[in-house]
Amino acid sequence: MAPATPITAPPGVWPGTAYPLGATYDGAGTNFSLFSEVARRVELCLIDEENRETRIPLDEVDGYVWHAYLPGISPGQRYGFRVHGPFDPARGLRCDPSKLLLDPYGKGFEGDFGADVAPYNHGRNTLGHTMTGVVIDPFFDWAGDRAPERPYHETVIYEAHVKGMTHTHPQVPPRLRGTFAGMAHPAIIEHLVRLGITAIELMPVHQFLHDRILLDRGLRNYWGYNSFGYFAPHREYAASKTPGAAVTEFKAMVRAFHAAGIEVILDVVYNHTAEGNEFGPTLSFRGIDNAAYYRLVDDDPQHYMDYTGTGNSLNVRHPHTLQLIMDSLRYWVLEMHVDGFRFDLAAALARELHDVDRLSTFFDLVHQDPVVSQVKLIAEPWDVGEGGYQVGNFPAAWTEWNGKYRDTVRDYWRGQPAALGEFASRLTGSSDLYETTGRRPGASINFVTAHDGFTLADLVSYNDKHNEANGEGNQDGETWNRSWNCGAEGPTHDPGVLELRARQSRNLLATLMLSQGTPMLLHGDEIGRTQQGNNNVYCQDSALSWMDWELMHTNSDLLEFTRRAVALRAAHPVFRRRRFFDGRPAPTHDHPDDIAWFTPGGAAMNDADWENGFTRALTVFLNGDGIREPGPRGERITDDSFLLCFNAHDESLAFTLPDADHGNSWSVSLDCSTPTGAPATETDHPATATVQVPARCLLVLRRTA
Repeated sequence: MAPATPITAPPGVWPGTAYPLGATYDGAGTNFSLFSEVARRVELCLIDEENRETRIPLDEVDGYVWHAYLPGISPGQRYGFRVHGPFDPARGLRCDPSKLLLDPYGKGFEGDFGADVAPYNHGRNTLGHTMTGVVIDPFFDWAGDRAPERPYHETVIYEAHVKGMTHTHPQVPPRLRGTFAGMAHPAIIEHLVRLGITAIELMPVHQFLHDRILLDRGLRNYWGYNSFGYFAPHREYAASKTPGAAVTEFKAMVRAFHAAGIEVILDVVYNHTAEGNEFGPTLSFRGIDNAAYYRLVDDDPQHYMDYTGTGNSLNVRHPHTLQLIMDSLRYWVLEMHVDGFRFDLAAALARELHDVDRLSTFFDLVHQDPVVSQVKLIAEPWDVGEGGYQVGNFPAAWTEWNGKYRDTVRDYWRGQPAALGEFASRLTGSSDLYETTGRRPGASINFVTAHDGFTLADLVSYNDKHNEANGEGNQDGETWNRSWNCGAEGPTHDPGVLELRARQSRNLLATLMLSQGTPMLLHGDEIGRTQQGNNNVYCQDSALSWMDWELMHTNSDLLEFTRRAVALRAAHPVFRRRRFFDGRPAPTHDHPDDIAWFTPGGAAMNDADWENGFTRALTVFLNGDGIREPGPRGERITDDSFLLCFNAHDESLAFTLPDADHGNSWSVSLDCSTPTGAPATETDHPATATVQVPARCLLVLRRTA
């Protein structure tokens, strides 16, 4: 290993403090602090503009935390650590002082990793071949920023990618495209506000690594599920390349979203890191304290436990790793003002031994934390390990991506038999999954599409995945997608197929917005974004995955339909109840139950109707006078009553409206057979009248008398 190049050292080294961990600037200097239980010696390395380093021994150690305070060290200073200790992979020990290690608590990073193999090889100096930490300025004018604090039953989530959302928008200046500043541009915010979005869920923005195997194939880790900097916004998403700019621009973005009434939720990846398995690079955690940060195979600690399919799993059994996660979450809430988190592969965080334990230490800490427990907590309730599918099994304070909702709604609209009973359960908030744990309908994050899988346009256009562009022989990505191409695979000029695809898209969007629970819309679905049948664009930083904003004009009808469906939900609390239906009569004795189910013939559904595996049509009555939960000031909530006429058959059906006990007169509010959802006619329909519902169509009627 080459010796350090002597350069001018900072004036004096003070003992500093063990906490807070990381690099903390206080206006006069910077405190540096690093945990390592296995280290014998730790050096702080200050890096200058010519990539030369000054090594400063950290002689103060408290509770395995090595620390020092350096007066005069200010924002913009680049730094890293070298950890001296045992290197014995067979025992899980991987200290290597040749490696310039990144700060696990680093709030900003600079530079790049280069293309050589130095981080992968023991004994190779990585100075100049790795990123460095950078001291950031924590001071920011929030200008009276206030969190929207919108309850779940009023929330509409929009899952988006920072670059994909902004890279081609014609109104976003070129220098801002693909950045946090681009996300904060008025054109982007106006689109979300007009759509009715109340929360944006950003795909990973923690500092992440582009895998070498992808770079070698001319690809990139576009999605970003490869984090290593849990306190730092990804530097590629900063418009300015000055050190620490990503932090300031991220805060400005959050401030702009809050001013528009939109919450910011981060997709976070605390289940694994970018260092991979034993053949991966040594960037940070591995060289600092491998056994503390990672789950190692108990009887063979040279190997890593992998519940994530990425090579390693963070060791949530170790108190310091738990502290790292909790400190990171609090930092993003208190310092960066985010409003919640979606936890990638959250089941992995519950694995204290091998089985998933929903009452594990991590969840105990979250529930007890006065900061983190008060923001939105969304679990992706599965991982790739045995027993990892845990939909419905997370603790009371958590909401979940409801994979069963996605699968059931897809199956219903593509005409699968025996889907009716479960479809009804998903439509009404999935009480079978959440009610017994004290949760409410908002715990179900309902979605039909997400980043992982087909877009909405592709869901109705492809039977099979087409991932050839990923260079893996079309072996990657989910094979069983519950999709239907409506009669032709991929692009077609057949007007019948195109009309059916458009109608199916509207059916799926309307079902999503009118279901009890918290809806989540995938970015671009409102304008028909396609990935040409690729259901795994994790490595496609290209037009294949970016938003095509020209579709706002090409598919303006779909955009208008989506706005109409979201607005219908927002205007009517009967579609977004805080509590589950109970089947009891309304508070006033002259009204029927809060919900009722009818056959297309107008008869109340019986057991035989529910068990008929080939039935694909039903009417749902939602009683606006049957909402039992009070409003925020204790007031009684009343609303219009609605009929939702679902017809997933391939033929038009005559629906008989319920008797006058449920309403004397009905008008169409949303018609999925028309391009924008506007009613085909303004005719009112009396009780027991017959209404024709086209094939594969959802018709929504409002009681007018």
